[in-house]
Amino acid sequence: MLTLASKLKREEGVGAGRTHAGSNDASHRVSIRDRLLIKEVAELEVNLPNTCKVTFPDENKLCHFQLAISPDEGYYLGGKFQFEIEVPEAYNMVPPKVKCLTRIWHPNIAETGEICLSLLREHSIDGTGWAPTRTLKDVVWGLNSLFTDLLNFDDPLNIDAAEHHLRDKVEHKHTPKHVYKKVYRHSLLET
Repeated sequence: MLTLASKLKREEGVGAGRTHAGSNDASHRVSIRDRLLIKEVAELEVNLPNTCKVTFPDENKLCHFQLAISPDEGYYLGGKFQFEIEVPEAYNMVPPKVKCLTRIWHPNIAETGEICLSLLREHSIDGTGWAPTRTLKDVVWGLNSLFTDLLNFDDPLNIDAAEHHLRDKVEHKHTPKHVYKKVYRHSLLET
């Protein structure tokens, strides 16, 4: 059985035996980020929530992928929300860059797609921000939980959405999705 670690060691050994002219060939080097991504993407595929689907526009670039979340409970039941995830070269010392591509009325997602999720913060006051021990699995599960139990009304990114959720909390639980969409469209027209 060929493991990733032994394969990478073998490639490094072959690279060390090259002449000086060949050893500077950066096209054969594998970055730390890419090594981590090989492992983390495999782990992610095994541990993906059933409400999520990951797609890679270019299968050779694990550093850029899309995530679709289709909540099976809560306010957003029946919706489908697309996210774009870009993993920077400095990963895992810095968090991935995540943007919501679907316009949504959500306390923790701005209308422009920015996301308020503590584990995506490079520096966090409460100590729950990004740490090198976190993985893509944590990011995906964190994004998924935004549609179930992590609605943040205390420190929202979209204050109007948070106030709307709090004001109409009981009504939202009994409001059909198509009516909720009308409320969202109406609120967009007012701004």
